[in-house]
Amino acid sequence: MSDPIEEWFAAAGPREAELRRVDALVRDAAPGLDRELVPAGAGQMLGYGLMPYRPRSAKETTRWPLIALAAQKRHLSLHVCAVVDGEYLPEARAERLGRVSCGKSCVRFPSLDRVDAGELAALVRDAAAVTSSGGNAYFAS
Repeated sequence: MSDPIEEWFAAAGPREAELRRVDALVRDAAPGLDRELVPAGAGQMLGYGLMPYRPRSAKETTRWPLIALAAQKRHLSLHVCAVVDGEYLPEARAERLGRVSCGKSCVRFPSLDRVDAGELAALVRDAAAVTSSGGNAYFAS
């Protein structure tokens, strides 16, 4: 029987090794988060720690990953869906993460070598901790 996550890595071609490096960082920083593939546009992302989530436009609560990893055309993106005290954690820590581009909940980089790996691991660890303690304002239950 084939492993869909292994197939996802293999399908990334030249980005496979870099995706595996980021996956190892996430798994080391937050070992309690389950992994599974989640739909993203026409493709899939590798999601960690599915949690209840309801966008403002939705009538029902669904599940969305606390953290999601995707390979884009020119970069990798690590989505960290954690809001503390009204601030998205990735956006609040953007200056500490290295040579990256940040959105509210997304950290974009061409290679993990451009990221402060210790700061990125702390971001993942803190997002998992605040979510498990009920302090993540990103999701709706």
